[in-house]
Amino acid sequence: MSPAMMNMWISFFALALMFVSAGTAIFSREKLKGWVQKLVLAFSFVCLIVSGCIVFLIVLGGPTATM
Repeated sequence: MSPAMMNMWISFFALALMFVSAGTAIFSREKLKGWVQKLVLAFSFVCLIVSGCIVFLIVLGGPTATM
C-alpha cells in the first residue's frame, strides 16, 4: 500500500473518531447523569484529542504522492 493511501485511511479513522466524539458528547449531555455522564464525556474528549493529533500529523507530513 502506498504512503498516500495509508494516510488516507488514517485520516478516515480520525474522521470517524470525530463523529464518535460528537455522538457520545451529545448522548451523554442529553441522556446521562452523574459520574457516568462525566465518564462518557471524558471518553468523548479523548477521542477528540486523538483525532486532532492524527489530523495534525497527517497535515504536517505534507503531500506524499509521487509522479
